[in-house]
Amino acid sequence: MYPINDRQYLKICAGIAKIMSISLSSAKKKVEIQIAKEGSKTIQEKIQVAQNLLEICEKNEVDKLSSSRILDKLMETINDEDNFLTED
Repeated sequence: MYPINDRQYLKICAGIAKIMSISLSSAKKKVEIQIAKEGSKTIQEKIQVAQNLLEICEKNEVDKLSSSRILDKLMETINDEDNFLTED
């Protein structure tokens, strides 16, 4: 798939990257994979796919399901185990 250089498309991908805390190229790759799955051909269809993904990311952000928040939650320590260390 050739790269899409439409300004609106790139702006949407940048929004996805910001919400997901990933690089712009990773966000574009995620959108391109979805475009390929849906078989979108025109630039407007591709922009719509990107917009749909952005809306999903925004919804997940509101629902506190973003990847960075999930990782933060997993990295929290349990009470009284702050200094716990296992040995081999």
